[in-house]
Amino acid sequence: MPPPARKTDMTTATSLAIAQNRFGLGLRGDEAAPGTGLVDQFPRYDPRPPAIAAVPGSAAMVVRFRDYQAQQIAARMAQMQAAMAAERPAPIVSPAVSPPGPGKPQRSLAQKALRSDINAQFRESYGDAARARIVAALNTTAPFAERLVHFWANHFAVSADKLETLALAGTMEFEAIRPNIAGRFVDLLLAVERHPAMLVFLDQAKSIGPDSALGQAARNRRGRKLPGLNENLGREILELHTLGVGSGYTQADVQELARALTGWSIGGFTRQAIAIEAPEGQFVFQPGWHQPGDRAIMGRRYRQQGEAQAAAILGDLAVHPATAHHLATKLARHFVADVPPPALVDRLARAHIESGGDLMAVYRVLVAAPEAWAMPMPKFKTPWDWTISALRGIGARDAPDLKIVGALAELGQPIWRPGSPAGWDDVAASWAAPDALLRRVEIAERIASLVGDRIDARLLAPRLLPGVLSPATAAAIANCARPQQGLALLLAAPEFLRR
Repeated sequence: MPPPARKTDMTTATSLAIAQNRFGLGLRGDEAAPGTGLVDQFPRYDPRPPAIAAVPGSAAMVVRFRDYQAQQIAARMAQMQAAMAAERPAPIVSPAVSPPGPGKPQRSLAQKALRSDINAQFRESYGDAARARIVAALNTTAPFAERLVHFWANHFAVSADKLETLALAGTMEFEAIRPNIAGRFVDLLLAVERHPAMLVFLDQAKSIGPDSALGQAARNRRGRKLPGLNENLGREILELHTLGVGSGYTQADVQELARALTGWSIGGFTRQAIAIEAPEGQFVFQPGWHQPGDRAIMGRRYRQQGEAQAAAILGDLAVHPATAHHLATKLARHFVADVPPPALVDRLARAHIESGGDLMAVYRVLVAAPEAWAMPMPKFKTPWDWTISALRGIGARDAPDLKIVGALAELGQPIWRPGSPAGWDDVAASWAAPDALLRRVEIAERIASLVGDRIDARLLAPRLLPGVLSPATAAAIANCARPQQGLALLLAAPEFLRR
């Protein structure tokens, strides 16, 4: 759908800059501009491009972690048996000095070696997935759809800050988000909440109802203590993924949703006495872990049993007016302005409600909105946005050899590592501090050094910033002594920092 050009004084060049920078990932310097159509990009969108298809999936990562846990247990058991079998007299030592326990140094070294090995494996897997994400962004023929992938990945944020999620965060984006950005929100929601990355990140995979069959069995035999009920996933579904803060849900609603979610787990991830066999590394509902009974959430009662109970709740949450308003606000903030226009938020929310959560219906309202095509460019690029647009600008087709994943960490936005389920901030105040701008200048110089003097920034600037390149920036680039200096200046120019 083209922008409403006749309703504004916008030039064709300016509308192209908005379409490809605000809604897309930045114009490429090595190919013709794709035009201002946005919704019509979706038939070209590839949810599984070659770079991503080559990355091992979540099931393989879960099995690898499960095997690591089994090795750790075996190592501990072996050390305990060796210590018990050892028959040697206790050494005579000073009362002020405690002797090391039997086998402690060896056990510590063995555990460290195992952890170091799995950490190295998972870091390599994380790096491969991050590079695949970069390659997909550089080569996409549907940049609006690709930007929506990044938007939804940040909305449903998982953080690769602990070993269990290090190799899983990327797989959730690839497996649950990419295939569902153009369908119904409920399908996207269910795919994400059932994905191993989310289940592990928010400690849901071992959440067991106290009155479930497993909970009762544990009480009867007074054996090993169970993990018990975990509220993390239920809380974040209500607070971040659907209704939003201040929407009227209570702590009682969080607890009820947590009870409904009991039994949502991962095949092969945990061993319990009462559990059904399931494909390793894939979502499974464990009926023996589910807290029985009806649930009451947001004034509505759910009498479904088993897995269907939480699914029914999520189905209602997906089309709730508060969810529609929450999602509309975040979309308007991401694409239009740090302070979302209230009228646009209302129109987006209405489209969500009237369409039953059809995401394409919401996107159509967004790209047709006059507010979305306003000038000057209101959004400050996040480090991810800026880095990808810079690489696209120089014509990169692959992640260049400047440790780009590390460069994003230097800029303050390491891939899939926001540090909390709330994701990265989407406003300029979080990214435009003087020291952050200085780091962008340094990275711009590194990127420019990749191409040396092969790119003439005087010719590239109007291609990347059609209709928005200022005379001052054009003059500054023209006055640079070398093309490389001009390119670095272009990538750090005020116009290039915004979209």
